[in-house]
Amino acid sequence: MAMLGLGCALYVTVSSDGIYSWLISLVTAVGEIVSTHPVLGAVLFVLLSAASAMVAFFSTGVIVPVALVTWGAGGTFALLWLGWILGGIVAYSLGRFLGRRVVTALTSGEALAYGDRISARAPFGLILLFQLGLPSEIPGYVLGVLRYPFLTYLTSLALAELPYGVATVYLADSFIERRGVLLIGIGLAVVGLSALAFHSLHRRLDAP
Repeated sequence: MAMLGLGCALYVTVSSDGIYSWLISLVTAVGEIVSTHPVLGAVLFVLLSAASAMVAFFSTGVIVPVALVTWGAGGTFALLWLGWILGGIVAYSLGRFLGRRVVTALTSGEALAYGDRISARAPFGLILLFQLGLPSEIPGYVLGVLRYPFLTYLTSLALAELPYGVATVYLADSFIERRGVLLIGIGLAVVGLSALAFHSLHRRLDAP
């Protein structure tokens, strides 16, 4: 839903000549500043992306256009994907080494309830659905608390973030190119993927 909301917000933005022109000027200006400090900018973008994978109220989606004009589509995707993976690793580590009490302070009790329905020996396919169907900050904490095998978790995380990373980059590119219909289309596609994964996840969890 967050991706669809962002797509709708960007659609409204590109529909307004004044707002769109102002935002593109801002994106270009910030991009020029970042390009003068490329290493620092890349590190900061990765760290912000990592933070967005750990907390529900923060997203790097709004700054991806700046990254896109600075590093291009391939570079932006790589940095975004790396940041999300690092954030997932930190979330998993917090859950594994600090336990349920700390995780409860960082996320909701409802999220941790998945820990009562998913085993530490759950198959890879189920964990991949868990990654695809829920917000990125939830699976890492839950699977860390469960002490789920780290390498299997990391593989599922890397695969699950691929389509969302590609969609985020295309969303930002569609904003820059002012392709409003594509903005909504990408948002709907991401929501569809997430909803399908969520439904499949619960079908498997609810199966006798």
